[in-house]
Amino acid sequence: MITNFFVLSPRGDTVIAKSYRSKSGVGAHERSHTEAFFRKVKFWDGVAPGTPGMDTTLGLGSGGNKLSADSLSGGSGEGSEAKDSKKFGDAPPVFVMPDGYSYMHVKRNGLIFGCATEKNISPVVVIELLSKIAKVFKDYCGTLSEESIRKNFILLYELLDELLDYGYPQVTQTENLKAFVYNEPIVVSAVADTGKMINPKTASASAVHKPVISSVNADGKKTSLAANQKNEIFVDILERLSVLFSSNGYVLNSTIDGCIQMKSYLAGNPQLRLALNEDLIVGKNSGSTSYSSGVTVDDINFNDCVNLSEWDHGRTLSFYPPDGEFIVLSYRMTGEFKTPFRIFPSIEEVEPNKLEIAVHIRAEIPDNHFGANVSIEVPLPHSTTTATCNVVSTPGATGVNAEYVSQDKKLVWTLKKFPGCTEQTMRAKITLSGPCTSQIRREIGPINMSYEIPMYNVSSLQVRYLRIAENMPGYTPYRWVRYVTQSNSYVCRL
Repeated sequence: MITNFFVLSPRGDTVIAKSYRSKSGVGAHERSHTEAFFRKVKFWDGVAPGTPGMDTTLGLGSGGNKLSADSLSGGSGEGSEAKDSKKFGDAPPVFVMPDGYSYMHVKRNGLIFGCATEKNISPVVVIELLSKIAKVFKDYCGTLSEESIRKNFILLYELLDELLDYGYPQVTQTENLKAFVYNEPIVVSAVADTGKMINPKTASASAVHKPVISSVNADGKKTSLAANQKNEIFVDILERLSVLFSSNGYVLNSTIDGCIQMKSYLAGNPQLRLALNEDLIVGKNSGSTSYSSGVTVDDINFNDCVNLSEWDHGRTLSFYPPDGEFIVLSYRMTGEFKTPFRIFPSIEEVEPNKLEIAVHIRAEIPDNHFGANVSIEVPLPHSTTTATCNVVSTPGATGVNAEYVSQDKKLVWTLKKFPGCTEQTMRAKITLSGPCTSQIRREIGPINMSYEIPMYNVSSLQVRYLRIAENMPGYTPYRWVRYVTQSNSYVCRL
């Protein structure tokens, strides 16, 4: 199936590499293969899928080669302008390299999990396999980082021996691998204590980053975590929003992709019962009228371990939680819902070569919530020479900064904290190298916004309770539930 597997750091260093078979006639060291692959991913110059003249089975075409030829020919400004217009961003997950291998990869926490194959296999199967390997690594190391992988070389190579046999997947479930793995993980140093930011009744941010098996520290001694293991279960209700606004601030398209994710540290693997909103409706055309004021989702997909015998009449799930991180269910909601932020842009031409852009954002979340790590990007025309920014912030906003990034020709506006029920405005004065034509006007935008809202979800899907199905005297598990809303694609046209 796959010829070799590797994990690369954000700098391109090969952290883990394992070869399962070699192709005769290709006599290159595996390090040169991964270096060439990383350069291709880092500086992608391929052609976007569907472009005429491109072989879609390869992900590369004549356009990519022509671009590099133009850039090397030392042509005029037209060549560099054509080069700028042919930047297609990130590399696709599957492409063919000159060595004849098909390379496939996924990115997790800045690391690249990749593999190569000379066979004609389904890319979807390999992408799913790489995602499974990354999940297993995280379950056994506690956290997925370059440091944790380097400290657990022996454990992870032992896992790879069980996960893959001659390049074919064998056992990919965390709980099934426990019987075959004998090494213990070395935990990396805990994250710094956030002190007063954490409520004493909430779990530490590092509490969920624990290995699923007993661990040791760098000196080989059992950690206090392994000696005093608590019965804990962590539940995350994650929602990712995809919203498209018109230039007037109206919502043109909106979608919520959500999931309920768990990580269990319960001894004895007891059966759990999870209850959601009683007024939850699945399917817009369900024909139900008694739940007309409830939460309506388009569709729901359940994990294989879930028992649905009580779902129809009580919206209750029962299941035995597998080891490690797993998704209990995923759901999708389309149509109208209250967006957490509204974007109102405006463009004014003050002189033939000068523009004024204003971006007004209104937070429509309750005042007891806030948007964290908010970032707004506004692409500008290639003919932009200078740009100055001014921000009008309301009280409560922190970490506010706006700047013009000349290399990427865009405005970047960031806020560490965007309080609910407040409004923020950024104004920018743009100077162009020539008159503003309709073609240059079309190069402005679209505005892209990214954010995260802790302890808030847009769909109003709630966990009513999470409890152990059987009455077990003296068994008192700790249950941690959090809600997180993130932007997936939050775009406003100009």
